[in-house]
Amino acid sequence: MMNFINRQNKYVVYAVGAIILLVLPLVLQQGGNAWVRILDAALLYVLLALGLNIVVGYAGLLDLGFVAFYAIGAYMFGLLASPHLTESFASIAAAFPAGLHMPLWIVIPAGAALAGIFGILLGAPTLKLRGDYLAIVTLGFGEIIRVFLNNLDHPVNITNGPKGLNQIDSFHFWGLNLGRPLNVLGFEIASVSLYYYLFLSLVLVSIVICHRLELSRIGRAWMAIREDEIAAKAMGINTRNMKLLAFGMGATFGGVSGSMFAAFQGFVSPESFSLMESIMIVAMVVLGGIGHLPGVILGAVLLSALPEVLRYVAGPLQAMTDGRLDAAILRQLLIALAMIIVMLWRPHGLWPAPDHGKSLQTK
Repeated sequence: MMNFINRQNKYVVYAVGAIILLVLPLVLQQGGNAWVRILDAALLYVLLALGLNIVVGYAGLLDLGFVAFYAIGAYMFGLLASPHLTESFASIAAAFPAGLHMPLWIVIPAGAALAGIFGILLGAPTLKLRGDYLAIVTLGFGEIIRVFLNNLDHPVNITNGPKGLNQIDSFHFWGLNLGRPLNVLGFEIASVSLYYYLFLSLVLVSIVICHRLELSRIGRAWMAIREDEIAAKAMGINTRNMKLLAFGMGATFGGVSGSMFAAFQGFVSPESFSLMESIMIVAMVVLGGIGHLPGVILGAVLLSALPEVLRYVAGPLQAMTDGRLDAAILRQLLIALAMIIVMLWRPHGLWPAPDHGKSLQTK
């Protein structure tokens, strides 16, 4: 298939793919918004998986707390685009009598910068840790952020605790409100479809950034650290700065994705950023093909859509057992079985890097 795409007709293939991506939500919304919402969620997970791939796939740093940056971006946007701060703090209400309603071009850089700062703060004390020890520290960091978000409602109500933040503004720019349907020449484009195009644009930009990073000197330095940190240091690579850069760069993707999630949902709470979310994001990177952009995207799309597809399988199975087995538990069981089968069948991922097998044979 890759030889077919790499020939002279590759531009035709790319054009057909682009048309499908543009038309797909418009076709699906005719049967309801449910499947378009699944596409939107899949794109957010692709953005998260691309960010984690920088840390895990390029630099080889196992991060089990990546969902913390997702939460930071979501809560940052929730605080800047909801009435919570103006209701809780009189000084903010006096400074912004109309409320905080930050535009898109402020929120996205702010979410990326804030998450990147926290990523560097996480990476700084873990520079000498590797493997399982690094995984445990990052796991603890993710849980600390979730616990803080769950408890920062007393004595000063900052995050509204377990009740979360609601009434979050939808994205609006250039007079276009993504929270409302758009009528174009008599055809109505649903709100979820508008968000789809925004998320798709961010994913495409992120893919370009990741691809350029992979081919750059920074990307080669990350991969050298991943393969052998001692040898990389002996070759003059500043492993400390490279690791911090990997943590910071990867975290920015999580912050942007969190901002998108808050605007899309209109509500955020600590329950959305549990340990299971981090594990699923890591699974997306590993199952798809660690360090390989097409594989990471494939893994994110499949694992994000699989639970929704399995709804149609778990329901009949629950009916066969007269309701003794819960459908949600069956879905988790089927997902786990699918992941085990994939890893036994394709231990290097569904779409590993072309030279992955060769590099393993030479070791």
